[in-house]
Amino acid sequence: MTEDKKTIITEEPTVEKAVLVAVVKDRQDARQCEEYLDELEFLAETAGITTAKRFTQKLPTPSSRTYVGPGKLEEIAAFTEENDIDVVIFDDELSPSQTRNIEKALGRRITDRTRLILDIFVQRAQTAYAKTQVKLAQYEYMLPRLTGMWTHLERQRGGTGTRGGSGEREIETDRRVIRNNIAKLKEELKKIDRQMAVQRGNRGSLVRVSLVGYTNVGKSTIMNLISKSDVFAENKLFATLDTTVRKVVLDNLPFLLSDTVGFIRKLPTQLVESFKSTLDEVREADLLLHVVDISHPNFEEQIAVVNDTLREIGAGDKPTFIIFNKIDAFTYTPKDEDDLSPATRENMSLEEIMKSWMAKGDTPCIFISAKERTNIDKLRGDLYGMVREIHAGRYPFNNFLY
Repeated sequence: MTEDKKTIITEEPTVEKAVLVAVVKDRQDARQCEEYLDELEFLAETAGITTAKRFTQKLPTPSSRTYVGPGKLEEIAAFTEENDIDVVIFDDELSPSQTRNIEKALGRRITDRTRLILDIFVQRAQTAYAKTQVKLAQYEYMLPRLTGMWTHLERQRGGTGTRGGSGEREIETDRRVIRNNIAKLKEELKKIDRQMAVQRGNRGSLVRVSLVGYTNVGKSTIMNLISKSDVFAENKLFATLDTTVRKVVLDNLPFLLSDTVGFIRKLPTQLVESFKSTLDEVREADLLLHVVDISHPNFEEQIAVVNDTLREIGAGDKPTFIIFNKIDAFTYTPKDEDDLSPATRENMSLEEIMKSWMAKGDTPCIFISAKERTNIDKLRGDLYGMVREIHAGRYPFNNFLY
């Protein structure tokens, strides 16, 4: 007898195709809008979605009905139909009614920036704590949008004198379930928070240093270089969700170094609230290392986003050391000699930017390349000096050890 051989065919995972949509608002130039769409495309790529085309429209404010105008919506509908697009991604958070109206017009899956970030967090969450935080953020995002999810149900009057139809009753049931889940998840987070507070208390009174910054600026790589550990680092957004804490010793001086989730423009309110507990390490830090991608054309706006988020979580007044990373990737376009207009970021050399920031004096800074390991020894030396100063203020009688 001959034995039948089975051929196992493994299917390649299908990659979704998307178009990106943004409104260019008043006082916002087209270049800035393109940078925002670059970030949205990077978010989509991180979520495993490829971008086929971008659509923008200049409006004073997004349309309350369909985000963009009817003509632009028709243009998007024609392109998605002709090119078999799976999903349309909007750069702002859509209201439930906007989502409903756009879905009717396009007949495609619709998502917005907030939902996309939530989806990435779902993919990236590894620990039970991170997963619980992300679930809570998802439920809080879903709750006000349930009505839109049930629009396919007719409002029918019940035959036994009930006031609401079956669709309304289903919505109320789902709302109750989601509210109960939110309450349970908040209780779970409180328990874990208490456990983590005990863990932090057990670490003694070592000086605490925390890495903060915009997402994908190289915080985890710098963490690995300073602590000689192996924290996961990847060129994707939100590679790190869970706070990682390492004990570091520089020239016999021990301190704690933590790496936290990166911040981003328009970070969903639900995530800020859910991850406030994770960011306790930032709030309790003695020193913040604010990592900045100097090669990014909009790095100053990213600095402002991080500072705003720090203020929002109650850590805006912490002593801060700015680490300008990725000097190896820095590029600029020199101005023409006869161009007398003021220099912009695109026209300034690295040396000019270094001088301008170092001249400010109110916040110490350093320029490095974590990838090329440029200036890492100086970074360690500067960090040692700052930690030693904090330690000296806390323990004035045992500084002879250091």
